[in-house]
Amino acid sequence: MRMYQTNNEPEEVVQNLDEMSPRQIVQELDKYVVGQRRAKRAVAIALRNRIRRQKLDPEMAEEVQPKNIIMIGSTGVGKTEIARRLARLANSPFIKIEASKFTEVGYVGRDVESLIRDLMEIAVDMVRQEKAAQVEEKAEKHAEERLLDLLRPNNKRSKKRNGNKEENAQEAEAIKKTREKLRQQLRAGKLDSRMVEIEVPERGFPSFEIISSQGMEEMDVTFKDFFPNVFGSRTRKRKMRVDEAIDYLVMEEESKLIDMEQVAREAVDRVEDSGIVFLDEIDKIAGRESGHGPEVSREGVQRDILPIVEGTTVSTRYGMIRTDHILFIAAGAFHVSKPSDLIPELQGRFPIRVEMDTLSEDDFVRILKEPRNALLKQYSSLLATEGIDLHFTEDAVRQIAHFAAIVNETTENIGARRLHTIMEALLEEVSFEGSSLPSKKVVIDSEYVQQQLGEIIRNQDLSRYIL
Repeated sequence: MRMYQTNNEPEEVVQNLDEMSPRQIVQELDKYVVGQRRAKRAVAIALRNRIRRQKLDPEMAEEVQPKNIIMIGSTGVGKTEIARRLARLANSPFIKIEASKFTEVGYVGRDVESLIRDLMEIAVDMVRQEKAAQVEEKAEKHAEERLLDLLRPNNKRSKKRNGNKEENAQEAEAIKKTREKLRQQLRAGKLDSRMVEIEVPERGFPSFEIISSQGMEEMDVTFKDFFPNVFGSRTRKRKMRVDEAIDYLVMEEESKLIDMEQVAREAVDRVEDSGIVFLDEIDKIAGRESGHGPEVSREGVQRDILPIVEGTTVSTRYGMIRTDHILFIAAGAFHVSKPSDLIPELQGRFPIRVEMDTLSEDDFVRILKEPRNALLKQYSSLLATEGIDLHFTEDAVRQIAHFAAIVNETTENIGARRLHTIMEALLEEVSFEGSSLPSKKVVIDSEYVQQQLGEIIRNQDLSRYIL
């Protein structure tokens, strides 16, 4: 990291979320997700209702519960992406987790409350990064001064050598000039390869696990957390290059300037008021008990999820977290089961149900070209790093989308994820050769697409393995 450099990448200024209507929220989601208007409208209304709730008086706001959503649709149609983009738009703590990872209390595996602890960790990291950005400039200045002291450590002794005021003044001026010269060289990167010795904290403390009432949970607890006075804050000296040292010192100065107690308080408020939990594969735990086999705890997991969704208090290392106003978005394919197979109490906590649209060939064309993170833009940018100008003709894009639709129909339908496998197979040769290609301009047309993928598409047995 070079000090005092800022990221000047052009970035569109997004309107203040408090001022955005549901229609404008949908327009923001349209920049990244193609189609799925019903799902976008549902999440936009849910997000807007949160903003409306914040404007109510505290007594009424406490009574307004979030309207949780179930998205019903096969994999690859945009369920997760909609939820993730919504969380980024709202700057909310967001966690995606598969419901099938949880087990009923009493079974070996993760307990449901751990997802709230994970969400809290994400929120703490979010707030800490925001605070770090606020003190970054000050931390960089402090780190620079410390590094200059390390590069010229005899400054203080030099000042005490003479009692003559005039000589001392001259020496002080010379030291100042030398320091400024070093500063300029440091900022210009001319000292990056020099070695300095800095003190770093000793991290050799033993760790252990805590067995809670909910099961075994990895808490990353160390003896130092319990007995700080016994272990103290031991340090050791470590040599490193100047460019590595400046990064380390900036991080150290940031940690000194950030009040972690305040960070934890803000993170708790953010989780409780604007946290979003995305429960994927909710259909995998739907259904009644079969009485045997590995799925014996499915209904038990539903009953464990229920109090979290209804509103309960979860203990975390940062304090107690109330889940009453966390927004839960569940998703599942529901090929075998259906939402009505969930226990009635859990069904009642997900009042909004949205069926996702199956992606068509036209949707694939739009997915390849339109979103900010469109696949064609990604591959063009990747190969541009090696001086290759990659261009796709319109008929090639249509052909890629057509092949993706055919493979989804004849094999397992994995939605837009099929485009990733198609694109990798299509550009394998170009990606492998890279900068050694004789021509730096590569045009992908329908003939090239047919040449690379035609035989694979026609041979269904082969396409099942490759695409």
